[in-house]
Amino acid sequence: MPTVQPRGLLSFRTVRSRTEELAAPLSAEDQTVQSMPDASPTKWHLAHTTWFFETFVLRPHVPGYAAFDASYEYLFNSYYEAVGPRHPRPQRGLITRPGVEEVLAYRRHVTASMLDILSDDHAVHDLVELGLHHEQQHQELILMDIKHALSMNPLRPAYRSARSRAVSAAAPLGWREFEGGLVETGHDGRGFAFDNEGPRHRSWLDAFALAMRPVNCGEYVEFIEDGGYRRPEFWLSAGWDCVNQRGWEAPLYWEKRDGTWCVFTLSGLERVDPVRPVCHVSGFEAAAFAKWSGKRLPREAEWEIAAGTVEGTGEVWEWTASPYVAYPGFREPAGAVGEYNGKFMANQMVLRGGCAATPPGHTRPTYRNFFPPDARWMFGGIRLAEDLR
Repeated sequence: MPTVQPRGLLSFRTVRSRTEELAAPLSAEDQTVQSMPDASPTKWHLAHTTWFFETFVLRPHVPGYAAFDASYEYLFNSYYEAVGPRHPRPQRGLITRPGVEEVLAYRRHVTASMLDILSDDHAVHDLVELGLHHEQQHQELILMDIKHALSMNPLRPAYRSARSRAVSAAAPLGWREFEGGLVETGHDGRGFAFDNEGPRHRSWLDAFALAMRPVNCGEYVEFIEDGGYRRPEFWLSAGWDCVNQRGWEAPLYWEKRDGTWCVFTLSGLERVDPVRPVCHVSGFEAAAFAKWSGKRLPREAEWEIAAGTVEGTGEVWEWTASPYVAYPGFREPAGAVGEYNGKFMANQMVLRGGCAATPPGHTRPTYRNFFPPDARWMFGGIRLAEDLR
C-alpha cells in the first residue's frame, strides 16, 4: 500500500517538494525542451500538476478563488475535454513563456492556497489524494522524459552522478508454479486506488508458472546475438513493422562502442550490466524475446496473484500479454476526473510492478500502467511466464 498518505499538510508538502527537487538539477533550457511528441518538458510537468489542483480543487471549492493566470487553463490542460480546449501536446516545447521562475511562482501560489484548505479540514480530501498520486505519476514522467531529451544530446550529459552498485552474479532463472483456478483480482476498495484498478472481480486461470525475476541484460544480449532482430518468426506483425521501419537493433538507449554494448542512463553513458534487468524494451520486443525463449508474457491476472511471491518487482515495469480494457462492472467517475483513465482503454497493453523511477510507495499489486506496445521510452522490462500442462 502507498507509504504516502496524502490527507494532511505534511504529505502534501512532501509530494509537492519532491517534484521541485527532481527539477532542481536541470537548467531552464533543460526544462523547456521537448524531444518527441510523447514526452513533455519538465516545466510543463511542474505547471500541469499545479493546474490539476487549481482546476479540480481550488476553483470549484474555494469561494472567490481567482485563477493565478487565466491563460494557464489552456496551456497546461493535458487531455480533459470537459474542462475546455488545450494547447496541442506535440507543441509543448514551444511554450518558452511563462518561464521556469514564473511556473515556480505559480506552484508556490497554488500550494499556499491548498495548504489553507487542508489546514481548515476542507471536505476535498479525496480529490487532494487523487491529485497527489497524479503528481507522483508525473514525478516518474519527469525522469522518463528528461532521460529521452538528454539522450538526444551528442554530449550525453548526465542528469545525476552515477550511483554505486553492489557487484553480484546473475541468479539462475527460477520459476514458481501456480495451480490456477477461480481467482479474485482488482482493488478491494480499502485505501487509495485509481479507478481502473477495480472493481474486484473473478477470473479463471489455468495452471501456469512465473519467472522468479525479470529478464536481465545478459539474457537479452543472447537474443540479439542469435539474430533476434533479424528473424521475423519471433515477432508480431506490427512489431516486425517497427523493427524494419524504425531500425531497431537493440533496446532504446543501447549502442555499441568498440564492440561493447553501452547504455545511456540518467547518470550518462555506461557499459551494459548483464545482471541488471533489461529496460526500455517495447511490448513487441518483450513478446519477441518471450517467443524466442519458448515462453510467453504473463497475463495481468496471473501477474497480480503472483506478485507477492516472486522477486525483482519494482525494478522495471513488466509488460503483460493483457490489453488495457475495463474490468467487469467498471464505471467511470462523474465529471472531468472521469476522463483520467477510462478514455484510454484502447490499443494499449498493461504493465505491472513499477520501476526504479517510480516514487516509493506509489504502486500496489493492483496498479495498472498502460502504454502502446511500440512505446520504449518508459522503463519497460520483461518477466516470462509459461503454461503448465
